[in-house]
Amino acid sequence: MSRRVVGVTLDNLDHLPQRCRRCVFWELAPHVREQAEEFGETELEKEAWISSVLLEWGSCGRIIYVDGVPAGYALYAPPAAVPRAAAFPTAPVSADAVLMTALRVLPEFEKGGLGRILVQNVAKDLTRRGVKAVEAFGDLQETAGGCVVPAGFLQQVGFKTVRQHPKWPRMRLELRTAISWKEDVEAALERLLSSVTIKTAEPAVGGA
Repeated sequence: MSRRVVGVTLDNLDHLPQRCRRCVFWELAPHVREQAEEFGETELEKEAWISSVLLEWGSCGRIIYVDGVPAGYALYAPPAAVPRAAAFPTAPVSADAVLMTALRVLPEFEKGGLGRILVQNVAKDLTRRGVKAVEAFGDLQETAGGCVVPAGFLQQVGFKTVRQHPKWPRMRLELRTAISWKEDVEAALERLLSSVTIKTAEPAVGGA
């Protein structure tokens, strides 16, 4: 099974699930979103948003492929580029953080650790660009129809709550922590594989 993570571009935007491809929950202010949905222009609005963020800021998402098939995605951007963020009761996002708006693994690829891989790739990309942290509004009740990342998942991958709320806590991941965690795991795995290799190379006692 091969896994590959690439940045979201206008060329692969259609590899997002159709529901996400058409969704502008985060990308438009609530009243503008209602107008776009009424006139059936949400796909165009999504493309325009991605294009604008790419031009003004750079990469704003990741898609993970398993054996060449799109299996999940994450989207993120500076808070100022996300109109919906201001509507949350735990806003605003910290000045030194980028906002992760969406992260989803398709049902047929769940339980394979792909969500964690996506978070690690987001962290790696943002660290290279000098960003200190990524924040997200968590969905404690999981009633947002998939438009807000479940708080339970965010906790599992290292996010900590920075502003409590019964439904929409704001959560934060320090990127240095995320990267060092990944490096620690890789180093431990390398040590384990090395010890196994050495052990299997030892001759049997009393062997010819």
